[in-house]
Amino acid sequence: MSLTAPASHHDTLPPQGLTPTREQIIRHLRHASAVAERATLLGHHPFGAILVGPDQESVLMEQGNVDTVNHAESVLARVAALNFTPDYLWGCTLYTSVEPCCMCAGTAYWANIGRVVYGLTEARLLEATGNHAENPTMSVSSRYVFDHCQKPVELIGPIAEVEDDVLRVQRTFWSTR
Repeated sequence: MSLTAPASHHDTLPPQGLTPTREQIIRHLRHASAVAERATLLGHHPFGAILVGPDQESVLMEQGNVDTVNHAESVLARVAALNFTPDYLWGCTLYTSVEPCCMCAGTAYWANIGRVVYGLTEARLLEATGNHAENPTMSVSSRYVFDHCQKPVELIGPIAEVEDDVLRVQRTFWSTR
């Protein structure tokens, strides 16, 4: 009988790529917010996400919200999982204008995306949308979801430098609904 503890899954994960600088985080979140604004021009809710490669510069994909079950982050994560290896995705970063809901956080986890960065919390989103029938937010933070995963997905957010811009997009959209 061996007294050595078995290797954890954490020991077999590839590197998470470069750590993003504050400037990169702000730039990529502003890009995600622009994708969210573009989604509204297509008649969709104002949520946007981008996937950045391990170099923290290359934007690999971008996705606006589609509908209530095809959120920007979950669609992006599913398409990314079809197009990149799990090891590669572990080094990528998903940037999203608003904190991922539990569905989107779970999809990013299952796609093996190693880092998620968001601009605005779900709680602040609720302040902007109120009890809107088209956006019944859930009080389940992405932190809660990631804290209950077997892999250590890095979560960064909210980011104060972009919160006002993201709130502006949200308030503008929801005030007309």
